[in-house]
Amino acid sequence: MTRSVAKLASLAAAVACVMGLAPAVQAQEVKIVLGMSGWTGFAPLTLADKAGIFKKNGLDVDIKMIPQKDRHLALASKSIQCAATTVETHVAWNANGVPIVQIFQMDKSYGADGMAVRGNINSFADLKGKTIGVDAPGTAPFFGLAWMLSKNGMSLKDVKTTTMSPQAAAQAFVAGQNDAAMTYEPYLSTVRDNPAAGKILATTLDYPMVMDTVGCDPAWLKANPKAAQALTNSYFQALEMIKADPAKSNEIMGAAVKQTGEQFAKSSSFLRWQDKAANQKFFAGELQAFMKDATAILLEAGVIRKAPDDLNVTFDASFIK
Repeated sequence: MTRSVAKLASLAAAVACVMGLAPAVQAQEVKIVLGMSGWTGFAPLTLADKAGIFKKNGLDVDIKMIPQKDRHLALASKSIQCAATTVETHVAWNANGVPIVQIFQMDKSYGADGMAVRGNINSFADLKGKTIGVDAPGTAPFFGLAWMLSKNGMSLKDVKTTTMSPQAAAQAFVAGQNDAAMTYEPYLSTVRDNPAAGKILATTLDYPMVMDTVGCDPAWLKANPKAAQALTNSYFQALEMIKADPAKSNEIMGAAVKQTGEQFAKSSSFLRWQDKAANQKFFAGELQAFMKDATAILLEAGVIRKAPDDLNVTFDASFIK
């Protein structure tokens, strides 16, 4: 048996083991186009795709890598049916006329998102008038910056921002550009690995406000509840595969973002994927409380002009029961 054949056999065995843990929901090969990014927390969706979990659950999932700032446009144009993004982004999309319904939580950041600063910056007060590389309004890094500043008695008016993707912000910072950068894993590790460039002032360990969910277009969701259930089940089964064969799973997930399995394991150590029990707890009250707090920050930052009419229509907990 060649090495490649042996690896495929090993992968197939791992998937078979995982698939035995939960019954498949047959969705008649329903096609789902799902928008996401290379954020480490989304990687179990990549695993479900590459390891054949989606297919075994009767789904034909096409994962599209779309920048967070553009994902709502793809949703509004019906070119995607579902999207992975942060909770406050779901709030913003709904508030701005792009309805989406969250159906399961994927991860919580435990230090995977953060702000890198130069060595002479020791507090948020020291950031006044400084230039920060951060993604566009409506993205997780932009919200994270607004949240951290707000919690320190400041606002976006106190700093200068230059719009950069999370990857570009980290690379520019390491190259000596800007006074600070808001970014996330795997790009935050670029800063961790280059201490001469600066340091990390704060992460989501200090400000726990980055949590990701998968949501779907409400009309599509109403017409395809079995497919939505299969999508949810596939995510939980991907988590079971990670537990059953972490080395193989990390190799598959890392390859999607050009990391080795070992590098990916390091990046993912800064977040926590959320299993079914964690999802049930989250949807029982924590989600609603966070969305309420996030709405106030989004209004203050100018990302939305008015709060959503009803936050309760922005999620459906029936798929994680």
